[in-house]
Amino acid sequence: MATMSETAVRGTDSRRRWGILALGLAAQTASCSFLYGIPFLVPAMRAAENLSLAQAGTVVAAPSIGLLLTLIAWGAVADRYGERLVMAIGLGVSGLVLLPAALGHLPSGPMFVLFLLAGASTASVNAASGRAVMGWFAVSERGVAMGIRQTAQPLGVGVAALALPPLAARWGFHAALLFPACFALVVAALVAWLVLDPPRPPRKADAPKPRSPYRQPTLWRLHGSSALLVVPQFAVSAFAPVYLVTAHHWSPLTAGWFLAAVQVLGAFGRLASGWWSDRVGSRLRPMRQLAVASAAAMVLVALGDVTWLWLVLLALVLAAVITVADNGLGFTASAELAGIDWAGRAMGAQNTVQNVAASLTPPLLGLVIGDTRYALAFCVAALFPLLAIGLTPVGAERR
Repeated sequence: MATMSETAVRGTDSRRRWGILALGLAAQTASCSFLYGIPFLVPAMRAAENLSLAQAGTVVAAPSIGLLLTLIAWGAVADRYGERLVMAIGLGVSGLVLLPAALGHLPSGPMFVLFLLAGASTASVNAASGRAVMGWFAVSERGVAMGIRQTAQPLGVGVAALALPPLAARWGFHAALLFPACFALVVAALVAWLVLDPPRPPRKADAPKPRSPYRQPTLWRLHGSSALLVVPQFAVSAFAPVYLVTAHHWSPLTAGWFLAAVQVLGAFGRLASGWWSDRVGSRLRPMRQLAVASAAAMVLVALGDVTWLWLVLLALVLAAVITVADNGLGFTASAELAGIDWAGRAMGAQNTVQNVAASLTPPLLGLVIGDTRYALAFCVAALFPLLAIGLTPVGAERR
């Protein structure tokens, strides 16, 4: 795997790398609190702007659309100009773009445009924070470091869930948008002030331009297997709440608390898989084994649906933990296999294909479910990690 030297990683500023990781985690958390927090404001948005559910859904989708359009481009900028500049500018611009939406009562059209631009800007954090981890942490500790960084998504969702609905209830939808805007601006200022770009290997002026790693099929296979592994993850996150409410008659509040606790376990699962990959010296062997476990967990959920409640609850907990545990492994492996010159673009491509798969999973599985066919849908979701087992390029990592 292409890595930076231990000497560079453990140089003069290596004592600061955990602080830089913390700031990268904070930047990603701020980004996620906006990207995945806006759905918590849908009731308040509809009441404030008199929007239909379809109109509100379109506005809510805007940040994710912006994210998908710019992930690879931001990765290329990070490869060229460094992580600190990209994180600070992207996160800062996203906060500034949200301020007009927070301070003015805009119709849904301009709101969509602002959310689209904010999502496109905050996408900078994804690849840049990952590159910072790659540069500052040695191979033997990079899995844990990236696992910590990957906990930003559940942390961002949790922060948004705790902050946005009460703010909207007290001061309204627009005022609630000040929270993600100010969160992004504060963290962007801290990143600009305190983050250091990791040292890069020296390059001669007449050195040839690094060749694209995409000339070989390895990264294409890795991105494909990672996209397949996203399907069971979003099958659980998208349908577990409605499944518990409609099939087992739980209250939405009870289902929400249950799944929030499971999210915490999922964050620990990401850390555990990173530690595992560091111990065995491989990202893709654990990733392939997690694909096997993910398929088994989804089959267990389907079995629980047609048998006992205790079994389906246990299976949902296992599935929610196992199906997210591979995320950091694929993300880290994409950068390591691409090499330092292409790491940002590779991580941007990795995130892009995962987000495309995540966007397609709920509507397509929803067609399978219909009204009651949950067991069938969970079995269908189990097929995707089975396909990922053979696609994961473990042999390339050994080479």
